[in-house]
Amino acid sequence: MTDSTTPIRFVTGNPHKVDEVRAALDRPIEQVTFDYPEIQADTIEAVAEAGAREAYNHLGGDHPLIVEDSGLRIDALGGFPGPYSSYIEGTLGIERVWHLTEREDDRTASFVSVIAYIADDDVITFTGRVTGTIVAPRGRAGFGYDPIFEVDGRTLAERTTAEKNELSHRGQAIASFATWLDDQSR
Repeated sequence: MTDSTTPIRFVTGNPHKVDEVRAALDRPIEQVTFDYPEIQADTIEAVAEAGAREAYNHLGGDHPLIVEDSGLRIDALGGFPGPYSSYIEGTLGIERVWHLTEREDDRTASFVSVIAYIADDDVITFTGRVTGTIVAPRGRAGFGYDPIFEVDGRTLAERTTAEKNELSHRGQAIASFATWLDDQSR
């Protein structure tokens, strides 16, 4: 474990994710863009952990770092697309994902975010989850699966950014990581 003045590297190309982590943590966060190879695995946790190890080794292992991976899990489809969410969105699109589920009696789904933290070659993961229902696309805000993911009667694409962040799966994972990090420095 490093002290609270040692920067944590966040391996991502998304500066908005970095801002979210900086707002939650009381220590320096350094954005690092490194396109690590993403393994194919059955769990989001495995993908995040492998990404953290790959980035840590590539960057020399001299600073702790985090990576974040997320996905949509649809219960009626056995958790699919899960760790394949980005690929499925890009190849099938959200309309087809909706059509895969529209005749299902149970369209319960969850967005899952996993933060993998690595320091001294040890990886620890932190998970956030928000549960909702898959519906026909509605709304113009957000991105990705937001138009087909409904929580409490509204899709994420029908919410403002602030409303979406209040129930964010990534926000939950970050909060869990922040709590752990605070406990480690005591």
